[in-house]
Amino acid sequence: MRVFYKSLFVLLIIFGCCISSNAQGVLSKEEAITQMLSNNFGIQLAENQVEIADNNQGVLNSGYLPSLTGNAGGNYTKDDQDVTFRDGSQESIVGAETTRYNASVNFNYTLFDGLGRFWNYKSLKEQYDLTSLEARQTIETTLLQLFTVYYEVARLTENKKVLLQTYENTKQRFKRAEYSFEYGQVNKLDVLNAEVDIVNDSINLMNNRQLLENAKRDLNVVINSELEQKFEVDTVVSFTNQIQIENFVNTSSSNNVRLLQAEKNITISDYDYKASKAIFLPTIGLSGSYGWNEGNFPVTSFATSSTTTGVSGGLSLTWDLFDGGSGITRMKNARINYDNQQLIKAQIKQEVNRDIFNARGNYHTRLEILKLQTQNIFTAKNNYERSSEQYKLGQITSVELRQAQVNLLNAQTSKSLAKYNAKLAELELLQLTGQLLNVDF
Repeated sequence: MRVFYKSLFVLLIIFGCCISSNAQGVLSKEEAITQMLSNNFGIQLAENQVEIADNNQGVLNSGYLPSLTGNAGGNYTKDDQDVTFRDGSQESIVGAETTRYNASVNFNYTLFDGLGRFWNYKSLKEQYDLTSLEARQTIETTLLQLFTVYYEVARLTENKKVLLQTYENTKQRFKRAEYSFEYGQVNKLDVLNAEVDIVNDSINLMNNRQLLENAKRDLNVVINSELEQKFEVDTVVSFTNQIQIENFVNTSSSNNVRLLQAEKNITISDYDYKASKAIFLPTIGLSGSYGWNEGNFPVTSFATSSTTTGVSGGLSLTWDLFDGGSGITRMKNARINYDNQQLIKAQIKQEVNRDIFNARGNYHTRLEILKLQTQNIFTAKNNYERSSEQYKLGQITSVELRQAQVNLLNAQTSKSLAKYNAKLAELELLQLTGQLLNVDF
């Protein structure tokens, strides 16, 4: 009996935790998604990458704007000079000083560079779109991770209720066995069996409670919240209409994020190939400057000082007729890379189609399993209720009643597992069809 009372003490602790958790707020699916989008580290990093790509595609990084530079300087010299003039006269100066000053504003602009700048700019636009798709993929993956953990918390929450009910039923059976033993209706074996079952039920509750706490911490990590934040979750699950699911599958080729990324990579490699052809065309540049120069000279110079200001401009043409072959090599490699991206897309398309067919099959199978498990609960419940009545009438033993109780417990937990497995299978299928962010949860 000492072990029995210890188990009761443990159960009181468990009940205390359960009662306190009932007062906790419910973390809805929508709120969990909002916190994830705002706080998740991976999503924040992905958004920063999108911002960098946005900066790179701007006109300031396009090469289409001119450059404007300012230069200024000064020079001072002091030396000894022996000078012979054209008329034959000579003069020696010790410490002859010369000062020069200059300032200018210089303008340079590339009028034409063989279209390399044009294709590079279009490539930067596509790279921004590619980075946005990568961020979307990160969000989809993180969202699927969120619901994997969220539904695990929900499943363990439902299991907790089932285990508590099982414990209550076992406790009632224990009391009934004690009364029957006191009146000599049953032997001590029924009491001992009920006592053992209460201990087992308490252990199951303890294990479930620990798993639930761990799962909640996992969820807090995904939404980047305090690890010990207390909350309950929504255990209601709704499934997407099957007709809509099939429509998503049929349009998956134009929505799957991996296929869209492959398309962008093909476009980028095509632009890179076209930009590499710029080596065959000349570069035309425009330059201009406005400058000021001032000099102060010793008496040995023809002028004692001078100041000049003026504007200059020019047009230049540069044609790299042969660079040793490196440009041609880059062009050939760019063409091969373009062909490789086509092959990669074909491979990804095959993999995506396979994954979609597998995911659709898994989804329909798990829906059927959910239907069977739902029906099985009614059978197990009826069996337990009839067994309970027969036990009260002394027609079956406590072992047979316990088996009916365990069957009901297994049916309830299996149905809960089947429900969330079916929903996760649906979410995986939605991710593959590119619709995970376009449905209600």
